[in-house]
Amino acid sequence: MRAEGPGRAGAPGLYVYAVVRAGTPLPRKSGGVGSPPAPLRSVGAGPVAAVVSAAPAQLRARRRDLLAHQDLLAQLAGSGPVLPMRFGMVAPDEDALRAQLAAAEAGHLAALDRVAGHIEMNVKALPAHDSLAALVAGDATVRRLREATRRRPGYEANVRLGEAVASALARRAGEAGRRALRDLAPMARATTGGPEVPGCALNVSFLVAQADSDRFRATAERFAAAHRDRVDLRIAGPLPCYSFVGTGDRSAPAPVGGG
Repeated sequence: MRAEGPGRAGAPGLYVYAVVRAGTPLPRKSGGVGSPPAPLRSVGAGPVAAVVSAAPAQLRARRRDLLAHQDLLAQLAGSGPVLPMRFGMVAPDEDALRAQLAAAEAGHLAALDRVAGHIEMNVKALPAHDSLAALVAGDATVRRLREATRRRPGYEANVRLGEAVASALARRAGEAGRRALRDLAPMARATTGGPEVPGCALNVSFLVAQADSDRFRATAERFAAAHRDRVDLRIAGPLPCYSFVGTGDRSAPAPVGGG
C-alpha cells in the first residue's frame, strides 16, 4: 500500500480504511471518501479483510473526507476490533492488497486480538497559561525576577522574566502530566508516547478496555480540575486504536498523529 499525499493526483486503486476480521459487517449507511462518496466493500484474504472503496482520482485531505474516514472507523469499531489505516492509504488493486494481507496475516491477527474490546484514549498536558498568579506564588525565581522587573523595567529584564515564566509553566505542566500518567496508567492495558506537539509537555495514548472508558475519562477530568493551576490537561477519546496496532510489517496500519 502507498500513502497518497494530499493534493497529489492518485492513480486508480483502492482506498483502504482498515483491516478487520473476515466477516465483519460493513455499516449500512456510511459512505467513503470522494465526491460523490464511493461505496464500501471488503477485500478478504483468509481470516482477515480490508475495508475499501474506489480511490478518488485526486485525493485531498478535505474536511468532508477526513470526517468520513473517521466516522467509518468509529462505526466499524462497533462490530469488532479494527486496525485503522491513516488517511490517504491506497492499494494499487485487489491482487496486491490480498497479497499484502496474506503476508501480514499473523501480525494482523495478533493486533486484532490485542485491541479487541479496547479503545484508545489520548491525554495531552500543556502549560496552564492562565495561572500566572499561582505560578508567581509558588516559584521563587519567577517572583524574584518579577519584582526586579518592576523596580527596573527594561527589555532585558522583560526577556529574562518571560523566559523564566515559560520555563516554569512548562516544568509545572510536565510534572503534573507525569503525575496524571501515574494515576491513569493502571487503568490501561498499555500506554505509548505520541509524537512531539509544539508547546505540549506530555502526549500519551492509553489502550483502555471499553468497559473502563467512562471511568478513565472521569478520573482524567477530576485530575484536570484539581490541577488546573498547573496544567491544561486535554483528553480525547474514545478513539480507534491507532497507536496500538503496528505489526512491524510495512503493510500494517499506521497510526495517525495524536494520538
